[in-house]
Amino acid sequence: MTQPKSLCERSIAILRLMRPTNSFMMGIAVIIGEIVVLGRIPSIFEMTLGFSVSFFLTASSMALNDYVDFEIDKVNQPDRPLPSGAISKKTALCISAVTGAIGIISALPFRESAVFLAALTFIFSTLYNLYGKKTGIWGNLVVSYCVAVPFLYGGIVVLGSFNVTSVAFFLLAFLANTGREVTKGIADMEGDKLRGIRTVALVRGEKAAATLSVIFYLTAVAITPLPYIFGQLGIAYLLPVAIVDLGFVFSSYRIMKDNGRGSALRVKNQIRYWMILALLAFLAGGLLS
Repeated sequence: MTQPKSLCERSIAILRLMRPTNSFMMGIAVIIGEIVVLGRIPSIFEMTLGFSVSFFLTASSMALNDYVDFEIDKVNQPDRPLPSGAISKKTALCISAVTGAIGIISALPFRESAVFLAALTFIFSTLYNLYGKKTGIWGNLVVSYCVAVPFLYGGIVVLGSFNVTSVAFFLLAFLANTGREVTKGIADMEGDKLRGIRTVALVRGEKAAATLSVIFYLTAVAITPLPYIFGQLGIAYLLPVAIVDLGFVFSSYRIMKDNGRGSALRVKNQIRYWMILALLAFLAGGLLS
């Protein structure tokens, strides 16, 4: 396909490369983290720059992902900006570098810990894109860190440090998403085998993968009472998070009872809903505490 001639077409291709929906959601996650820890709406300054850090670091990772997956996308997603010829690989690499720099620069007005965490997240996501995709559980852990860190980052932006609520929020998202990634490996065994991805399911078998995912889910459940026990979140948090815990226990039972692909697909989708409900529980607890 020929290179788009209009500036509008190139702009749309660049925007698609940045995966604006994913980047937007990660930016919103930081704001939610700020609200949960503060118990109120933070300042425009804290929301805007906190959002910017996460949005642009995610956009950087998305652009680098497409750069690395160019050959795969030529077969699987030929309409993506790079394989379609909408923009060049060099342009994608430049976009990744520029958006990554904007993300880190956006953190500079905050405390040193916020800058450090932003830079660390940029390094982790870059290493994952370049080397970690086929490493199985290690790649799962990095992905989960990148999914969960905005909630922790939000607390750092407004407090300059961690507290029980922000750490519990981070750990719940990290553990639940890691379990979900391991469960997803059961559902995707055929495709992962062709791509050479060393998932737990392929290396150790479906039963071992199911057991490991349950360990992650139930550890997440064990963490959920901590903000209430330490008096940082009240009953408005405890009641909905109890439903979350029951959901994780139910999904754990399902995947242990049936380790097959169909069951893994159902549990993977269920976990997404429990994670969304957990987010709402933390948000309610923060605003109503």
